[in-house]
Amino acid sequence: MNGNDSSVQRPRTVPSVRIDGRRLRSERTKQLIIEAYLALAYEKSPQVPTAAEIAQRAGYSVRSVFERFPDIHALQVAAADYALVQVAALAPARDHDGDRQTRIKTQIGTRARTCERWLPLWRSLIVNQGDSPELKQRILLSRERAVARLELMYAPELATLSAQERRDVLIVLEALTDVDSWARMREFFGLSFEEACEAWERATDRLLPPTRGEGA
Repeated sequence: MNGNDSSVQRPRTVPSVRIDGRRLRSERTKQLIIEAYLALAYEKSPQVPTAAEIAQRAGYSVRSVFERFPDIHALQVAAADYALVQVAALAPARDHDGDRQTRIKTQIGTRARTCERWLPLWRSLIVNQGDSPELKQRILLSRERAVARLELMYAPELATLSAQERRDVLIVLEALTDVDSWARMREFFGLSFEEACEAWERATDRLLPPTRGEGA
């Protein structure tokens, strides 16, 4: 076959490149809209930002917002999902095989930073969840992840308890280190970040049973 034969059809890649480029730009726009919503949620919490406010902050039109999200509720759900991913990425489990005090300090420090960062969004979700099964499910997932982290970090102590005792301790620990608890310490009682962490550390140490093998 002649290498110069004009009948040879070469694959055309330009259209797919253009499609991919549009898709990437659309995803980037979607991400910027979510980030704009989160920034406004921090400032206006628990009030929900309007579409016009979100569009202005993101640098797009209101039409662009609704081209990517059918309504503000869908944007709230997307923002909650984004926050959950960020929490998981920025707060990996560390020192879960350390001694008692190391594990308590690490767990409390991680939880405190998470609460400090996401408090406004959490408050907005709680206040505005209404009858939304999607937002209720995200709130439940956040609590379940917090309990799972407690189980991992305090496994040596929890292993010494009966099933009922273990459940009770986890319930109390989750309530103690809840976002609302953090907010009360920081806002109502006026504790500094370090003071609030120390209060949580002392209370957690008292709530946990002795650590097997450490003579605690």
